[in-house]
Amino acid sequence: MKITDVRAYVVEPNLPEYGSSSDRQWTFIRVDTDEGITGWGEATNYPRGGSFIVANAIRQFKDALIGEDPSDIERIWHKIFRFYTYLGNRGLVTTAISGIDIALWDIKGQALGKPVYDLLGGKVRDDIRLYANGWFGGCSTPEQYAAAAVKVVKSGHTAMKMDPFLEMRPYHTGYVTGQISADGEELGYNITKAIREAVGPNIEILIDAHGHYNVPTAIRLANTLFEQSQIGWFEEPLPPEGYDALKTVRDHVEPAICVGERLFTRWDFVRIFKEQLADYVMPDIVWTGGISEIKKIATMAETYYVPISPHNAMGPLQVVAGAHTMMSVPNFYRLEHSIAAIPSYNAMLTEPIDFHGDSVSISSRPGLGTAISEEAIAKFAHPDFPVE
Repeated sequence: MKITDVRAYVVEPNLPEYGSSSDRQWTFIRVDTDEGITGWGEATNYPRGGSFIVANAIRQFKDALIGEDPSDIERIWHKIFRFYTYLGNRGLVTTAISGIDIALWDIKGQALGKPVYDLLGGKVRDDIRLYANGWFGGCSTPEQYAAAAVKVVKSGHTAMKMDPFLEMRPYHTGYVTGQISADGEELGYNITKAIREAVGPNIEILIDAHGHYNVPTAIRLANTLFEQSQIGWFEEPLPPEGYDALKTVRDHVEPAICVGERLFTRWDFVRIFKEQLADYVMPDIVWTGGISEIKKIATMAETYYVPISPHNAMGPLQVVAGAHTMMSVPNFYRLEHSIAAIPSYNAMLTEPIDFHGDSVSISSRPGLGTAISEEAIAKFAHPDFPVE
């Protein structure tokens, strides 16, 4: 079998949880073969047109992939990883690899008549546990957050994540002083307390700090949230490059620390594990190198008894590929998903994702068990990236 074509598509989904001015698009990768088997992957990125940048990078890789045997997944992974080594092979390159890698696993599964999770070692569990994100659209007061959280619990979820420090939203991609005002801090505490009072003691409340803070601010926020509201983890307390600073925070906070959505490849996780810098890790399957790489990171984490909970805030194949991989991972914790995006996820797929309560079930059909719908590509294609 040989690869005959590689195509990238950028679509504009309806994502009400991010508002009508959202700078979020989804990038899907299609890999065709001379035996009529087509594999699909995802390489979504954001913000500021990240999905377009990755889609254009995929087009640059196309000539290097045509004629390759798609079953040689590991060799192709390393070939692409070293393709732009002088430019830097983490981030942009690993996101491009992710889409191709997922598509190659999809092809291999279809060719062998097996679901991807079977190729990764088979099932460790029957279903994949989830935690909910994207449930708080339009909320701005403690009362609104509490009411929305109750709806999440009534839908069957037992864990939810949010960032209660609304003042910091403009700094999601721009670290400045690392501080927050007293009023903004108090509102965040009050939002979290209101949620805890509304949902009771047995629901996990996970806090995303988005890498906003300096060391003393992160320590204060984490410990206060834990004391007042018994949060489950404090995620990305600092910008991701600050390993030594992360150690200081890790040594001085009560709640668990989760990091990794902006770390790329197993090499970036070595210090996290070796120096015990986090209680949970959350690599992103469409940013860090696809199924091949996240499986390796999970195995590394297993040797340190660290649970893995993949970051999962992009499109539908991220959910599907992540779930397939985590089916075979002993130290899996929970998979993130956006409640509000479920209709958009399924609008893109030939077979919908089977969400139920706080779990998702994975099909035993060959490959990923679903594909991107050609009709959806035509309907949702972004005007700035025309379908070839």
